Amino acid sequence: MERKFYSLSAIIVLILCIFTQKSMAQDNSSIQLPAPDRIGGKALMACLDQRKSSREFSSKEVSLQELSNLLWAANGINREKDGKHTAPTAMNRQNMEVYVMLPDGIYLYDDKGNSIQLVQSGNHMKSAGTQDFVAKSTLNLLIVSDMDKLGDGSMEKKLVYAGVHAGAIMQNIYLYCASAGLNTVVRASFNQQELAALLKLPENKQIILAQTVGY
Repeated sequence: MERKFYSLSAIIVLILCIFTQKSMAQDNSSIQLPAPDRIGGKALMACLDQRKSSREFSSKEVSLQELSNLLWAANGINREKDGKHTAPTAMNRQNMEVYVMLPDGIYLYDDKGNSIQLVQSGNHMKSAGTQDFVAKSTLNLLIVSDMDKLGDGSMEKKLVYAGVHAGAIMQNIYLYCASAGLNTVVRASFNQQELAALLKLPENKQIILAQTVGY
């Protein structure tokens, strides 16, 4: 009787595990990332010494822990009390967003919740840029500015601010990649309208830079 009870219990546990895994696989609209490692990595001077662009990427995917570290380094919140970020913005406009393009879909980085939110399902890597290696990569980051948050100045001035802000994020990514042994290259060769449609961006948001990351 005891043996039958254990067997029945094992079957129930197995069914529950399968059901849970299936539910998680179907509900990928939000992926919770592990807490970023904020104390590890190489010394700053070593990262600056090894910072470089590379256009060679393998098919190995970046782990969720690595992705969490990378996104936090790019533009995560490093001062929780006032919600300020690792990348500066003029007059604290906080106008920048980072989109994550993975083989299974495009996600928006939620810095407050340390998660990524699904925007568009499917593999859209080829739309991330015009270079051949982009379509074969497993991770592209898209750096976007909300132009409305930059005030009432001219579009020319707003683009200057957005470019400076995106440059700070881009360099954070470079330094993290140098620390973690990842390859990366920043790019401006992409179809703005096509990408904006995939990201479902409103008119006030503009893609400033794209950056490929991987092993």
